Amino acid sequence: MTKEDSMKSVLSKDGTRIAFDSYGSGTPVILVAGAFSFRKFKTLLELSELLAPRFTVINYDRRGRGDSGDKAPYAVEREIEDLAALIQEIGGEAHVWGLSSGATLVLRAAVRRLPITKMALYEPPFLIDRDGHLPPVDFELRLKEMIAANQRNRAIRYFLVDGMGAPFLVPYLLRCMPGPWKDLSAVAHTLPYDAAVLGDTICGKPPVAHAWTSPIPALVMSGSKSPAALQKGARAIAQVLPNARHISLQGQNHNVSMKALAPVLAEFLAA
Repeated sequence: MTKEDSMKSVLSKDGTRIAFDSYGSGTPVILVAGAFSFRKFKTLLELSELLAPRFTVINYDRRGRGDSGDKAPYAVEREIEDLAALIQEIGGEAHVWGLSSGATLVLRAAVRRLPITKMALYEPPFLIDRDGHLPPVDFELRLKEMIAANQRNRAIRYFLVDGMGAPFLVPYLLRCMPGPWKDLSAVAHTLPYDAAVLGDTICGKPPVAHAWTSPIPALVMSGSKSPAALQKGARAIAQVLPNARHISLQGQNHNVSMKALAPVLAEFLAA
């Protein structure tokens, strides 16, 4: 096991302090978490340690989470600036991996021409089929209202079920696990941020090439046991990116095993 360095931080363009840990040595790789995740999340710690023998792994708290600061009003541009500040701090360029909404954030950063050398994306939730589940048109607004009213539990249920289409029993099952539910509740106020990052990618329209133009080499991954909509969306974005390929990880779903992911990710990044 690779021992992490003590926590570090960097100031983003707007003065927000972004906390991160660094593992290992080698070419830098930044991990961008999805909704509900933060840098002390078990799976992110596991992935950091699995990649550390070959890379310098930067595992950070997105703004508003963990030890990172936050400033109102929120804008997706601020999160792109956070990522830019991290890249600058660690040498001026980096590989970047993103999970779910974090993968969509990486894509938006790539379009803005951040100095990303390679990007690996696991199931950016492009919902492109109007016949499938789609979030309500006022998804982000409703989340903001719930958080403003301090209705964190309601916001979690709304995000998972109404937003992402999870079975309605999932939040109830999660509430039976006090530790995990406590972790979800701690970052529930950032759910509107994830909704904003996703934006028009979850409105039932296929991605168009001119909106996602980036020459950065990309690997788009999905799980063979994930919902069909997520698999379809991953293939669709891989097809419109000019320098990308898609692979399916057999036996995996949206809660991907880091032991299954890490070898595939390391092979792509090291090539």
